[in-house]
Amino acid sequence: MTHSNNSPQLKRLLSIMAKLRDPDGGCEWDLAQNFKTIAPYTIEEAYEVSDAIERNDMDELKSELGDLLLQVVFHSQMADEVGLFAFEDVARSISDKMESRHPHIFGNETGVMDGKRWEDLKAKERAITGSNSAMEGVAQALPALMRSEKLQKRAARVGFEWPDLHGPLEKLKEELSELDEASDEERLIEAGDVLFVAVNIIRRYGVDAEQALKAANTKFERRFKQMEKFAKADGYDFAELSLNEQECYWQRVKSVEKTVK
Repeated sequence: MTHSNNSPQLKRLLSIMAKLRDPDGGCEWDLAQNFKTIAPYTIEEAYEVSDAIERNDMDELKSELGDLLLQVVFHSQMADEVGLFAFEDVARSISDKMESRHPHIFGNETGVMDGKRWEDLKAKERAITGSNSAMEGVAQALPALMRSEKLQKRAARVGFEWPDLHGPLEKLKEELSELDEASDEERLIEAGDVLFVAVNIIRRYGVDAEQALKAANTKFERRFKQMEKFAKADGYDFAELSLNEQECYWQRVKSVEKTVK
């Protein structure tokens, strides 16, 4: 494996992107794009990177990281064309940020970089840029559960937090009752309140809500597919079974999983 400070492959990628965006002979599709049209692809590629890691597919990870890098190059090229910034500025910005956030490595400070210290440094950065709210800087485009957790952590840092689990547990009961009594127009908001409090409870146990739900989704999908396989092996169409019969297969799958463990 070779490394080069000059990064000829990065220069090649930047050159390719510039050519694709060249009004004189460039690609029609690439020329038609803007920041907003490319943003969904950027998010999609980030998820595909995560998926490759989950599957421990390193060859796929290499490919997906390339796709994600292309997104950075694409946005940088469009910004460069209108005089906003270039890829070099993007690289300089993150380099400056990483050095400033690791003063115990690149500066004269000592100590361990724990979560609190990291957040304190980020808070100082927000203050320097004129941020006047603990809520600022939490991206709107984050998955809802992840954003909920980040907002709650920000609030907790300035003292807006139940002292123990009793508070959010009681609040969850209240929100479930309000959801049950909600009108059609109110149901969306009340359902969101239930999820928001649930995230608070999960966070208090030190569990990442986004990862927890992801794991639950994976488990449910795995078990459901196994139920279908068992039913098919027994000569049944799973969709044609009664709920009680389907439940028997659900319990069978769970029993098999316990045996395997």
